[in-house]
Amino acid sequence: MRAGWPPYGGQVRYSIAIPQLDPDRFDDEGLRSYLARAEELGFEGGWVLEQVIGDAPLLAPLELLAYCAACTRRLRLGVAVLVSSLHDPLQLASAATAVDRLSHGRLDIGLAPGGGFRRFAAFGVEKDTYISYFTEGLELMKAAWSDEPRVTFHGRFRDVDDLPIQPKPVQRPHPPIWFGGNAPKALARAVRHGDSFLGAGSSTTADFAKAVGIVRKELAEQHKDPAHFTIGKRVYLMIDDDADRARERVLAGLRRIYGQMPGIDAVPVSGTPADVVRGLREVIYAGAKMLLFNPVGADVAENREQMDRLAAEVIPRLS
Repeated sequence: MRAGWPPYGGQVRYSIAIPQLDPDRFDDEGLRSYLARAEELGFEGGWVLEQVIGDAPLLAPLELLAYCAACTRRLRLGVAVLVSSLHDPLQLASAATAVDRLSHGRLDIGLAPGGGFRRFAAFGVEKDTYISYFTEGLELMKAAWSDEPRVTFHGRFRDVDDLPIQPKPVQRPHPPIWFGGNAPKALARAVRHGDSFLGAGSSTTADFAKAVGIVRKELAEQHKDPAHFTIGKRVYLMIDDDADRARERVLAGLRRIYGQMPGIDAVPVSGTPADVVRGLREVIYAGAKMLLFNPVGADVAENREQMDRLAAEVIPRLS
């Protein structure tokens, strides 16, 4: 291992994606076994994503995490990211509180306003005001999570007057909030309102490195301690002893999630274990202090095989 590893001090943390595809019949036994194995292997967290509209049969994230809470004891449970501009803030705060309490304080919640390409009209949200709706909604969510038993909040979109809101999350003042985003304004907002930043799996390592530079600049300008602001990245990946087959497998998996989304072929890490180690080291050197490994297998069994290989053949060569 080269001197000075990992960069910028501190230990890199490792999390694993929770299988979310449900094309036929929910594989409850397979998922319970997968979660038990993730805890056995020592992963810090298990994460899901949100895709309300799309061709991929992905289970809803918070509901799936509630199930996972009952199947685990130690694993932190994360979602990145919820496009919270498409949700009612009080209902979303209540759902997050439920998962946090069911897991005894193990929820990490990722939030983002979403880009201008979102189908806002399907959710009754005005495209011209979705950023303001997001920011105000986050303020209302934090108010709902606060120690105050009754909440009063007067905003542009919501008028809340002395409403009783119970129960509160176990984690105080609220579950850790991870932000997504790529634009400079979005990254400034992440530092201002969030606790951590998670680079999207659909972004390249080069784009992630640029985002990290902006986040670090904002941390300095906003006088926030970088030691208390985690930077992480979701990494779509696939390990195979045949590098060409690994590439085919990872692209097939990404197309199951994203269809023919332009540029998605450039984001994954794949190949032999040595190839994957090199790709992940690049992400760490770009600034990631938490890696969210996201195998993109077709089913729980394939992702379980990938998780085992990560633990046995990749992670020992990263630390």
